[in-house]
Amino acid sequence: MVAYVKPRWRRDVERRHGEETGRHAHTFAAIDLGTNNCRLLVARPSGDSFRVIDAFSRIVRLGEGMRETGALTDAAMSRTVDALRICAAKMRRRRVDRARLVATDACRRAANSSGFLEQVASETGLHLEIISPEEEARLALRGCAPLFAPDKRRALVFDIGGGSTEVMVLDTDASGTQGDCATGEGCWMSMPFGVVSLSERYGGDALSRESYAAMIDDVDQRLAPFCARNGIAGSARDGELQMLGASGTVTTLTGVYLDLPRYDRSQVDGAYLGFSSIQEISDKLRRMRCAERATHPCIGEDRADLVVAGCAILEAMCRRWPVGQLRVADRGLREGILLDLMVAADREKSGRAEA
Repeated sequence: MVAYVKPRWRRDVERRHGEETGRHAHTFAAIDLGTNNCRLLVARPSGDSFRVIDAFSRIVRLGEGMRETGALTDAAMSRTVDALRICAAKMRRRRVDRARLVATDACRRAANSSGFLEQVASETGLHLEIISPEEEARLALRGCAPLFAPDKRRALVFDIGGGSTEVMVLDTDASGTQGDCATGEGCWMSMPFGVVSLSERYGGDALSRESYAAMIDDVDQRLAPFCARNGIAGSARDGELQMLGASGTVTTLTGVYLDLPRYDRSQVDGAYLGFSSIQEISDKLRRMRCAERATHPCIGEDRADLVVAGCAILEAMCRRWPVGQLRVADRGLREGILLDLMVAADREKSGRAEA
């Protein structure tokens, strides 16, 4: 028996006439505007997941200078609005009809974020939503869950951002999929250190061994109460803990480790990175000047002065939870948003059917 596959033109006609329902009737988009990056994904459903049909990422450094002023600067807002105009154009071209556009740490902390969001809406037509650290952590976790290994009882997931770092620990079920947080609301933390904020505090050029060690100690002190509250050290010691890193720092270091001639997501996402390799690469990058780091194709000028701060945050977690390796996720918040939107579309379909 040969399965009938509707041709594309027929599917398009049916969608326009409302015959295709649930997630398959829509094109979805997610924007993640952080302290350092502006990122977009546009996707169409594919089975239980999705197929990316367009994407955009630009380092905008929205949070640059906030440590001194507590507000977004005119230059940072201008750079960000320019990037969001590109996102809006891509969404129009792809005929996106379901989207969630979120802003995170920089907009949460900035005194002038309300005015900035009004400017974005006026100049781009995009309406951004400032989400809580809890929601940011939940979405990142949802996006990363497919990478969990089935043989570990607990998973520790972290996302090193520009202005903050989210860390989550949860129990996983036998299939390796997402389970419940180990201790309810205490199973996540938002640490006020990211690659931008830590670089502004310690500097982004070549660092002495002593300054770099101080960065690691600063981060470790923030991790200690979270570790004790959730009994993570015991899980690591007993071989029950897996670690998964979702951030530009982790993907960048993986690209350096793999010696890629240019960044390649297909080789990075899902790869494993050993702690000894992390320490070796971090020490090498720490001793380099910014100009030297910028020549690496997986770092470039945009990340050259930020990557060492990310290395310090990463090394602090490796030192506190010495499980030997982590899994690399070039995915996270945006993917979590897309999955949420698709589930919501399916629920709408079910609700109409029941009515």
